[in-house]
Amino acid sequence: MNILAIECTHAALSVAVMNAGVVAEVRSTDWKKAAESLVPLIEQVMAESALDLKQLDCIAISSGPGSFTALRIGMAVAKGVACGLGIPLVPVPTMPAMAASLPLESGSIMAVIPSRKGEYYFASYFPGELASGVWHDAVKRGSAADVVGASSGGTVILGRHLNEIILLLDGSGAVYREANLFSASSLFSAAERLFAGADAAELNEVAPDYRQLFSPNGGGG
Repeated sequence: MNILAIECTHAALSVAVMNAGVVAEVRSTDWKKAAESLVPLIEQVMAESALDLKQLDCIAISSGPGSFTALRIGMAVAKGVACGLGIPLVPVPTMPAMAASLPLESGSIMAVIPSRKGEYYFASYFPGELASGVWHDAVKRGSAADVVGASSGGTVILGRHLNEIILLLDGSGAVYREANLFSASSLFSAAERLFAGADAAELNEVAPDYRQLFSPNGGGG
C-alpha cells in the first residue's frame, strides 16, 4: 500500500509516506507553525518517496486527543488532500498508536498527552493488546498526581516533555520515557488494518478526537 501519514497532535510535527513498504519521513520542530509547515512537508516527503500524489491509496491522520489547534489544522490538511484525490481518510487514535511505538514485552504502557494547563489525557495498554490492534477507548483526564496515582510498579509512562509528571515519580515504581519513537510513520500499521473499513464517501464524518469542549482560555493549545 501507498499511504501518506500526518502526526501533529502535540509537541511535534511529522509527515511520512509508505511506498510499497519503504518509508520516507520528514520532521519539523515548528510544531506551533503546523498551518504553515504541513503542506511544504508533504511536498518534501512525496518528493523523497518518488511517489506521485495520485499513487496514494489513503491518507492516515493521527486523530487525537491533543492540541485543539493542531488537531484542527492536521485534520483540515488531511481532508483536503484526501478529498482532492478521492481516496479514504483513515483516522488513527493517537494514544494507542503512541503506546505501540514503544517496544515493550511485559508490564504496561501509559500514554500521556497534555490537555488543558495542569491536566493530562492518559490511558494504559498492555503489549499484547497493542500488538493485536484491538485498542480500547478508556481515556481518562486528570492532574499530574492523577496520572502518577493511576500507574503501578513497572508501568512505563510515555509522553513528550512531561516535566510536571517526572517530578512526582520518585517512589511510585513507574518510569518515564520520552515518546521519541512516535511519529507519522507510527500510524502505518494501524492505518493498514483500518483501511478496509474506510470509505472516501465518509470523509465529511471524520473528526478530530478533541475529548473536551474548546475553551479560548482553557490553555489546550
